[in-house]
Amino acid sequence: MGDYMFMLESHLSPAQNRAMNLVQQTAIDAGFNIYLTGGAMRDMLGGFPIRNLDFTLEGKTLKLAKKLTDIAGAAMVGYDENRHVAHLRFPGDVSVRISMARKETYPKAGGTPKVVAATIHDDLMGRDFTINAIALSLNPGSLGLLIDPANGVADLERRELSTTYNYSLYDDPIRMLRLVRYEVRLGFTISEKTARQFENARLANVETMIPSYKRRSELRHIANDPHCVAIAGKLEQLGFLKLLGFDDRISRAALTSLAKFEKLREFLPPDFVWECNFLPVFLNTVTEGFTPRKRTALAEKLELDTEEVQAWQKLPASAARMEKRLLAIPGARIEEIYLQLRGAGTEEIVHLFVNSKQRMVQDRLRNYLQKYLWIGQEIRDEEVAELGGEPGTAKFEKVKAQLIAKRIRLRPKKVIDEFALPEGEDELGEEELVRSAGA
Repeated sequence: MGDYMFMLESHLSPAQNRAMNLVQQTAIDAGFNIYLTGGAMRDMLGGFPIRNLDFTLEGKTLKLAKKLTDIAGAAMVGYDENRHVAHLRFPGDVSVRISMARKETYPKAGGTPKVVAATIHDDLMGRDFTINAIALSLNPGSLGLLIDPANGVADLERRELSTTYNYSLYDDPIRMLRLVRYEVRLGFTISEKTARQFENARLANVETMIPSYKRRSELRHIANDPHCVAIAGKLEQLGFLKLLGFDDRISRAALTSLAKFEKLREFLPPDFVWECNFLPVFLNTVTEGFTPRKRTALAEKLELDTEEVQAWQKLPASAARMEKRLLAIPGARIEEIYLQLRGAGTEEIVHLFVNSKQRMVQDRLRNYLQKYLWIGQEIRDEEVAELGGEPGTAKFEKVKAQLIAKRIRLRPKKVIDEFALPEGEDELGEEELVRSAGA
């Protein structure tokens, strides 16, 4: 049992470990049984990076969630009253979901389920796929106990996707799109049984019964997935793009632009907290060439709220303003470039990385992503504090920018070359930066 706890702690970032410990202890103090479940268990046992922490509570979750906002600095970002699911954001950009252990009964395909409280075993057997139906006890009397009623661990070892019960895709048809996303992202095969269920569900046209809010949620997952290009391509092959409000095919230009999403993620340092909502950039890219009326129809089909529509529609203009500010910085002023981009919205940076035709802007974006952020990861907060920079203040970022610039200028030319692009790609560094680095 202890082996699983050790495995979990070694897979989590420091911020995730802190969040897990807070949720665990708060639940125990309140007298609830709590388990780590869902994607967190799948990713830990499958050897994938853990993106989000999913907890299941044998009891209602709202009181616990509110307690965590009071004592842990967490923010409640959403609450599903029907399923008793709380979505929280912890310091360090840690996404946490706390769900009530429940049993769901669907009156019709895609309908709103009737929800009743249940045991962890019943909860797991009602989930979408076996690899998501694994739990780890965080309770004192059974700490580290693995609960796997659907044999999900064996499916992980076989790298196979299988539903937990025969009517899984009928009850909640969004699982059909999720199955495609998992197939691409995880590189797993679909079991023969589940493949038959998928084809039967398609023959019954149950995918047309997916509610708008679930389509919108799935689109967010696709946009924020590192494999969004391949996922979009697979959905195109299956004729599922129209379910999300798009044309039957995505243009080659849009697919090329989307591929830059993956490239940008490759540039980021490990464990770097990159708080970014890729959906506005994704929508701008995929809907390039859409008429205003067609864009409005898409927003209505997905039932995007006003804030989401504005983020989508205003992004090109805000990114263009940032592009002008970047171009206005003379020479190789590393500190100014770093501070400008550090203070910018990550969505604006991604949009410019994907769309800007200005060579200097691309140079500066790549230098920021491939050099400045990496060197910034090497600089400890204590070093900045010794020079008068208090964490969380503008002066902290200014002092850190100065330290980054100093380290770049002191590095020998051969060390700077270690940050070069992979073989076969052109170096895009600014000439003045290279000269100052070699000085």
